[in-house]
Amino acid sequence: MNFAILIYDEVEPIDLGGTAGVLSMARRFEAGIEIVCVAENAGEVRLAGGVRAIADYGYDTCPDFDILIVTGGPGWIRQAGSPATIEFVKRASRRATVVSVCTGAMILAAAGLTDGRAVTTRRRSGPGETAPLRLLAGRAPAARPREALLIDTGSIVTGGGVTLAIDLTFYLLERFFGTDLRERTAALMEYDRALAANARHLDVIREDSAARPGSG
Repeated sequence: MNFAILIYDEVEPIDLGGTAGVLSMARRFEAGIEIVCVAENAGEVRLAGGVRAIADYGYDTCPDFDILIVTGGPGWIRQAGSPATIEFVKRASRRATVVSVCTGAMILAAAGLTDGRAVTTRRRSGPGETAPLRLLAGRAPAARPREALLIDTGSIVTGGGVTLAIDLTFYLLERFFGTDLRERTAALMEYDRALAANARHLDVIREDSAARPGSG
């Protein structure tokens, strides 16, 4: 199964590390997992805090993938207004499962992918900012923001903030590969107790397409 992780300038490094790190560890048990990073243009991307990453592909050269993970971070504001990024995410949604981490949900909202759906993002705010979950309600009035660990509406999955990127990726392992891979990877990472604790604190919400207002 092919995972593409969308990165851009000012992505939070933990969003990339949390997703790619879990997938990398899962590859020890499931060699069929493939991971690439994609940005508007291939090459170096400057993440938040000055960390640098390399995008393997640009939007026009990225090979087929099954799952697109859209990361978050301060740069989401620019990406939500980027025609190239919005078009790439829209195209991806026609053939793949699209997943957002933290404020990556804002990019999905700008692409219209959260309309009529329950959706989540980071609940808490930093200095001088509005909490993203509250901001989402104003930017995507057709969406239904909820506090949650993650919300799975089938072809669109949105995750909560920051370190919940790790939990979201474990959820994807379970959904696409089964409970055994999730549990073995969590144990190897010594994250099994944290995974259980977070699940007790926040809900995992599943909503099929038939339950969405205006669907069908």
